[in-house]
Amino acid sequence: MIIPKSREEIELMRESALIVSKTLGMLAPKIKPGVTTLELDKLAEEFIRDHGAEPGFLGLYDFPNSLCMSPNAQVVHGIPNKTPLKEGDIISIDCGAIKNGFYGDHAYTFEVGEVTPEVKKLLEVTKDSLYIGMREFKAGNRVGDVGYAIQKYTEDHGYGVVRELVGHGLGRTMHEDPEMPNYGRRGRGKKFIEGMVVAIEPMINMGTKRIKQLPDGWTILTADNKPSAHFEHNVALVDGKPELLSTFKYIYESLKINSKEEDEFRVRVYD
Repeated sequence: MIIPKSREEIELMRESALIVSKTLGMLAPKIKPGVTTLELDKLAEEFIRDHGAEPGFLGLYDFPNSLCMSPNAQVVHGIPNKTPLKEGDIISIDCGAIKNGFYGDHAYTFEVGEVTPEVKKLLEVTKDSLYIGMREFKAGNRVGDVGYAIQKYTEDHGYGVVRELVGHGLGRTMHEDPEMPNYGRRGRGKKFIEGMVVAIEPMINMGTKRIKQLPDGWTILTADNKPSAHFEHNVALVDGKPELLSTFKYIYESLKINSKEEDEFRVRVYD
């Protein structure tokens, strides 16, 4: 069952989402060769708590850390460890926070130093597909419209769309209805309703769409060990249109990147 949120609840969810956004922005300049994912995880936990929230992933389904840290061929749910990042790596950082009883949850795939042109293209296409999917999150549309848009765009570039892992509704629990696959057929699936909040998160592989899981019970890898990219935003349906609750603004400020990609989905300018 989809649980719509009031305007007041959406504003509370925006607060949670922005704590995650600021956490990712804080981490961005620290993602360099030699740093370990465990070091970044500790920084994130401290930052989230210092901003009046609780880490959303720590202990969720017994996950042992505050961040999911997934480098290179890892798709999602990687566990932070003491292995240093290397020049040319990429790493998906998925972060959650709880404040005022609501979750924020989004992700960004970072470059570690200089990456190859092929990997850079994978990141660009995956991030572009996130906004392409978001445009379909509007009154009158259905889940399949978002999934179709993401699938077509990424498959047209020759990439694999993960099937087993999907986006989701978001609210007082991390995972609410509806599931939001990154594939689908137009006009199919649950209909979008005013006030719903979802996490849209393309998980796109350079090669095969198939995946495998490590014995740790968490880490998901591409079956062919080729790189995977993951980007995620939290979006509310307000007045029939998609409204961003999360932002990559703080990441871009840290990395001195100019971008207007979010402008059409924003109703305010964040400090």
